[in-house]
Parts: sequence; structure tokens; C-alpha cells
Amino acid sequence: MMSLHFTAILTDELVAYQAGAADAYGLAPETRLSPGGGYPCRHCLDFIEEGAPYLTLAYRPFPSLQPYAETGPIFLHAKPCARYAASEILPPMLDSPDYIVRGYGADDRIVYGTGAVTPTAAIAARAAALLADPAIAYVHVRSARNNCYQCRIERG
Repeated sequence: MMSLHFTAILTDELVAYQAGAADAYGLAPETRLSPGGGYPCRHCLDFIEEGAPYLTLAYRPFPSLQPYAETGPIFLHAKPCARYAASEILPPMLDSPDYIVRGYGADDRIVYGTGAVTPTAAIAARAAALLADPAIAYVHVRSARNNCYQCRIERG
């Protein structure tokens, strides 16, 4: 199977948000305390521990505004955390039964017909199949319930 890289948001982005940088809507991130479970950090790609402070902000995982540049809420640790490093392994935060897996072209637009609700155990195989198509530059993993951005998958 093709080598895959599950990629988290960049550490520079995390640090900027932790310092109060504006989100995709021009607002400062909100700080809350985690009730535990279900609050995945998009930087370490693990869950935010119960009682730990976290940020909620509007995130647009695309380089510029355009009709397909989806924006939605994400969570980040409010304190430093290590960026996800085991990029070839399914991140620990992906523990729901299924996710939307969808391909995007080099123009950062959805490649029609690629989006599918995919069982978690099949994410890597689905992403590899999509990335075998040269028209697909990268893949997003998104919540199957709320369409929230989880992480990006690229060719290894």
C-alpha cells in the first residue's frame, strides 16, 4: 500500500492561536476547560485531557478564500503540546466509528465523487486509493456527524 502521512496543523499556527491570533473569522480563540472525551487537538492529534484548558476557534485548512474553502470549529490545547509525529499511523483521536474521507485537487477544491463516509479502520486504505489518482493532491478526514476538519492525509 502507498505510504501515507497524517498531518496536523503546524506548530507555528498553534503557537499563534495560543498567543491570541485571530481565527478564520477574525476572532480571538475562546478558552475553556475540557470536560474530557471528544475534544481532539488538531496539533497533537490526541484528546484534550479532562480539566485541561483548550481553545475553540474557526479554522480554514485552505490557503485562501474560495467557494470550497470550508471553515469550521476546531479544538487545540491551550498550552504547548507536541505536534503529531507518527505521521504514517492513524492518529489516536480518530476513534469514532466512521469519518468523511474526501479528496481535494491541487487547486484546493473538492474532487467530486471522492467524499465518502468511511469506517475508521478503512481510512488508510480509502486515502491510499484516492491518492493513487494524480488529480487528488491531498485528502481531508472530517467528522461524519458535523463535518469538522480532523486532519489531512498526504502521500508519503
